[in-house]
Amino acid sequence: MGRNLKLQGQHPSLTAHHLHSKSRIINLLLLKMSRRKAPSTAEDIDVAEKRKSLEGAERISQISILFSSSKRVFMLCLVMRMINSLLVQTYFNPDEHWQALEVAHRITFGYGHLTWEWKKGIRSYLHPMIFAALYKVLALLHLDTPLFMIKAPRMLQSILSAFGDLYLYKFSRVLFGDHVAQWALFAQLSNWFMFYCTTRTLSNSLETVLTLVGLYYWPCLRTSTYSQVSRVPRKYGLAAAALACALRPTSAITWIYVGLLELIVTQDRLKFIFLEAAPIGGLVLGLTCLLDRLMYGSWVLVPLNFLKFNFLSSGGDYYGTHVWHWYFTQGFSVMLFTFIPFSIYGIILSKQWKLSGLIIWVLGLYSVLGHKEFRFVLPVLPIALMFSGYHLSMISGSNIPAIKRKISPSKFVKRSLKSRLAIVFLLATNVPMALYMSMVHQRGAEDVMNYLSQEGNNGKVKSVLFLTPCHATPYYSTLHQNVPMRLLDCSPSDTRGIPDESDRFMMDPAGFALEFAKNWSVPSHIVLFDSQERLLKDFLALHSFQERRRFFHSHFKVDRDLQASIVVYTLES
Repeated sequence: MGRNLKLQGQHPSLTAHHLHSKSRIINLLLLKMSRRKAPSTAEDIDVAEKRKSLEGAERISQISILFSSSKRVFMLCLVMRMINSLLVQTYFNPDEHWQALEVAHRITFGYGHLTWEWKKGIRSYLHPMIFAALYKVLALLHLDTPLFMIKAPRMLQSILSAFGDLYLYKFSRVLFGDHVAQWALFAQLSNWFMFYCTTRTLSNSLETVLTLVGLYYWPCLRTSTYSQVSRVPRKYGLAAAALACALRPTSAITWIYVGLLELIVTQDRLKFIFLEAAPIGGLVLGLTCLLDRLMYGSWVLVPLNFLKFNFLSSGGDYYGTHVWHWYFTQGFSVMLFTFIPFSIYGIILSKQWKLSGLIIWVLGLYSVLGHKEFRFVLPVLPIALMFSGYHLSMISGSNIPAIKRKISPSKFVKRSLKSRLAIVFLLATNVPMALYMSMVHQRGAEDVMNYLSQEGNNGKVKSVLFLTPCHATPYYSTLHQNVPMRLLDCSPSDTRGIPDESDRFMMDPAGFALEFAKNWSVPSHIVLFDSQERLLKDFLALHSFQERRRFFHSHFKVDRDLQASIVVYTLES
């Protein structure tokens, strides 16, 4: 009120001038806002595009801080892989448990099942000893509880896998520069199959890590244009290659190719062969043989036995065969998934024929073998993803400010839009696939053993019979209770055509169970899939077994009839 009276007493012309100035300021602000919302002239559009390019450059500088050192990159990979390992809750391949954790559990705690491979001496103790050391630490700290026994091995593998991610980044950086390395790491961390497989305790997962470390240190794979090191310590690459071959003798397929390349381009061939390759390879082979001698109790040359069984006698065919082109048309294509076009374009644009040749070489030689699995070619999947990263970096083109690259702001904005669409497309296709396969598909096999582990910890499990296909669930390494357990045998017969115990059960579950029960020690728990449960209802009722728990397993069939759920039956007194 008082203020209004004061205004009324002012000079009329002064008041009008004051109001006119305020109105002019408001109009200018409105005009500026309208130009910001909808550029109307070419000059306004150019300014808007430059602003967007500068904003993009600012975002890139923030990303650069994250990738400013190898330590930061490793910490990023470590966090991602640890989360990855916690999300993996499904059953993929029996070797994850039966050729690593089960053996390690037997070494540390004195009980655990050894499959026929260990009786024939075609497996090395090198890989299980890593997890045996982990189990020993857990036991000393009294942390060998069901939770730690289930989660700790994959957590350890996640640390190893993070090193693999780091070395893929470093290798990509040496070959193509910082920007490609960042995109290659994005491809590695977002690919569904790497997420699904790399934190599992498979020997193939560690083989992949050693392959990436080894490739980084091989001079023949580097290019003089981008390499910051003229002579790299090749002996580290040889050591990684030797360990990979000791772990899985078939890894020699990769290193024969790389070794021949090095032999062609190097100027010191005699030094390479006699002063580096032979001593390092001989040392690793000798130490591995000593370890196997200690564990087997006699001299066993595992690489020779492994190659004899899988290559010379085609023993792997016992577990099924595929057509020769399976890796090209199904296996590796499924692993790459929606990264396929990016990888192909990346190979063409980068012209890194030696490295892309390695992928073709590995897929080609593995195609000769009758028995094929996804995990066999896992070591070259990161290389294909690196080429995806190369193409993605070309799409984005935002590693250098647009003004320095003499690219018009409009083109810069278009590239930024394309890269965003590519990211959305790859994440939208890979993330759901990774989560479904890691958390839903075939999880019953893990859930049932986790449940029995809890029951066994409470003293409720006295003995268990698994009326399932061979090695369909984890075993003592998860149960962690020294109680009698029985599974159906599936050791290969020396005479071809004779079905094993597991095959005979699958052909006639009811008839096999009746015959089997004539000489059995009645278990407290029976585990079986619903597809066989339907045929064994009368048998289970006859022997006083009742359903205790049922766990979801799968929405669709894999290799055999649909196994929708897995069931635990208990003996009722």
